[in-house]
Amino acid sequence: MSLRGGDPVEIGGYPLEARLGSGGMGTVFLARTSSGRPVAIKLIHQQFAGDDEFRIRFRQEVAAARRVSGAFTAAVVDAAPEAEQPWMATTYVEGHTLAQHIAAEGPLNGAELRRLAIGLAEALRDIHRVGVVHRDLKPSNVVLSPEGPRVIDFGISRAVDQQTLTMTGRVIGTPPFMSPEQLQAPRGVGPRSDVFSLGTLLVYAATGHGPFDADSPYMTAYQVVHEEPSLGAVPVALRVVVESCLDKEPEGRPSADELLVLLRDLPADLGGIAANGVVTGRTRDMNTQHHVAAEDTPAPGTAPAATPAPATAPAATPAGPGNTVGRRLHRRWRPVLAAAVAVAAIGGGAAALKAGDRGGNGGDKGDSVAAPGAALPDGFEPWRRTVHGGREDIPDELRCLAHGDALFCGGGSVVATRISALDGAPVWTVKSPGVPVQGMHLVGATDDTVLGYRIAAQDAPQDPPSEVVALDANSGRELWSVPSGAQSQAVTGRSQDALVVGSAVVTVDAFNSRFEARDAHSGEVAWTTPFPTGERCAPVPLGTRLLAMCATDGELDASEVHHPTLHTVDRASGTLGRPIAVDGPAVPMGAADGGLVLLQRHMEGTAPAGYDGVARVDPASRKVTYSRLARTFEGTPGMVDGTVYVSGQTGLVTALDPATGRKKWSRQTAVEGASGPVAGAGALYFSSATGRVVALSPDDGKALWTTDPQADGLTGEQGASPRVTVAGRAVIVAAAENTLFAFDVQKPPTSG
Repeated sequence: MSLRGGDPVEIGGYPLEARLGSGGMGTVFLARTSSGRPVAIKLIHQQFAGDDEFRIRFRQEVAAARRVSGAFTAAVVDAAPEAEQPWMATTYVEGHTLAQHIAAEGPLNGAELRRLAIGLAEALRDIHRVGVVHRDLKPSNVVLSPEGPRVIDFGISRAVDQQTLTMTGRVIGTPPFMSPEQLQAPRGVGPRSDVFSLGTLLVYAATGHGPFDADSPYMTAYQVVHEEPSLGAVPVALRVVVESCLDKEPEGRPSADELLVLLRDLPADLGGIAANGVVTGRTRDMNTQHHVAAEDTPAPGTAPAATPAPATAPAATPAGPGNTVGRRLHRRWRPVLAAAVAVAAIGGGAAALKAGDRGGNGGDKGDSVAAPGAALPDGFEPWRRTVHGGREDIPDELRCLAHGDALFCGGGSVVATRISALDGAPVWTVKSPGVPVQGMHLVGATDDTVLGYRIAAQDAPQDPPSEVVALDANSGRELWSVPSGAQSQAVTGRSQDALVVGSAVVTVDAFNSRFEARDAHSGEVAWTTPFPTGERCAPVPLGTRLLAMCATDGELDASEVHHPTLHTVDRASGTLGRPIAVDGPAVPMGAADGGLVLLQRHMEGTAPAGYDGVARVDPASRKVTYSRLARTFEGTPGMVDGTVYVSGQTGLVTALDPATGRKKWSRQTAVEGASGPVAGAGALYFSSATGRVVALSPDDGKALWTTDPQADGLTGEQGASPRVTVAGRAVIVAAAENTLFAFDVQKPPTSG
């Protein structure tokens, strides 16, 4: 809506364009940054500006919103909580609120409802990880953007470690979406209060009404505290999860992390509710449901569990000792799950994949993705393995590369491991005792040497914090090690502090002052090259060549690298070429037409908010060309065969031409938070931390097949390196908790 008489024309130097809405505490305006980026500015009503108690709350809101910077929230761009009339600017999220959508279009269903549920759980995970409780999760605070749901308005949020404001005894929130403890004991509200609110919100999204609806807020509040929720119209598969969220006791609810695991295990389309209340549509993960239903004998009066899937189907991850919510769900909801499985089994073709069906994104038996020349390695059989590292308390992920029939992997608490690519049989493993920087994985390998990172344990301060370790490829014996700097993430946006180039390895010294090149096997130093004065650098690969990307100490210390430089590096002597200036922040993606392609990051304040441009550097001519992208793309970037790809958190994959910045194609997949791509056997592969893989056609992005999840992983990490390794027609996939599995691309693992 347009501005009204009396509205300001600008706030904090941001010219206003429109009034987006007004509430009890403030008015929200649409404004523009100096670069033209739209922002939403919340201006607090004048009558509250002199209220000290309210100012404290607003400062907490700004602080909470600044702490949260996930893919499913709106980042703070600027704020002035001490201004005469306080205000806060956040990224503008285009789209209707969930409340507006339900009012205009009716309830959500199928894949749309599942994506909403997973996106909101991701948002809660991000919010809770930084120690914030939202406390007002409701339909008007969820915006349905083209990139997925966004949680907004942290007006009554608080840090977990802060005291809740008394607010003169008033209960603050929206009763139909509040938890029992919010209504009874606001000071004791914790993260699982948000989980309760999410449960009510999902019921609202699925049915158009909440689980506790009454004629007055007082009766609604009574129902929230004392009565069971009304869930009859919620799809059965979702109902089981929602019931766990709506437990009256906080300890009976899953955490946001646990909730993500449960939601990702739901059917791809969630089915629906027939007139008789029976679930319709295909049940996605039959193996998981078989496991749940068969764990105990069904209660009297419930249908028996269906016969388990054949042994060749992918095994479901059982509820282990640490999976308390899994045990709780198995115990409390097994009658409902058993009935759902029985209905699915009776339904036959509606419940199980037909022969040749490759998963939720289609593809029939004729959709072979194997290239004509691709073949399976001799003796290959599908396999699955967990590699145990030096720490059992961190959610490890590995990255692998194939050399013949050997598979070398490393990352997390594993320096490196060698296993057979044919059957997953272990050969050797070298463990790391410490907690790694996110994204630090295997350095690389030559014909006779494997190189990885070793992170020191916290109780061993005498050890180098980070080392590059060389291991004999055949035996795993340590050949040599050297302390390593760790500056690459700050300089390039990638955790790649060492590179294998030919038969040599190039590292950064422990003081982040120079490059060092060594023979990968012997460790003999070939050359050392100091960084330019006042700068720190990271190695960047360009095919068989080597570049250095550098930034000034000042920009690195301020975490704002806007003017990086690139240098060629002579592989024989280490000599640096003249600097080539690049507009940053920019992330190196790969080689195209002999040059380096970089994606330019869009920043909202100091927070990265996606990618809005492409830079191409020709080291020979020192020429840099730039192309704007049609919009800002958020997610995980990757590049293969001269095309840049961005995988969004909600499963949208977009292919971009690095020469022009134009979109080649865009495809919605069922794999949230995927990294990739990896090319091989006629397809592009993207995979998430759950081990779920989608194969896309390089030509138009058509989904050829999609696998089911294989591990209990989170999908919130952005910027992750590709998790798939291709060996002929075999695909090896790395997933959470050091899980590795391999299969034939012509027979991907799907539901049985």
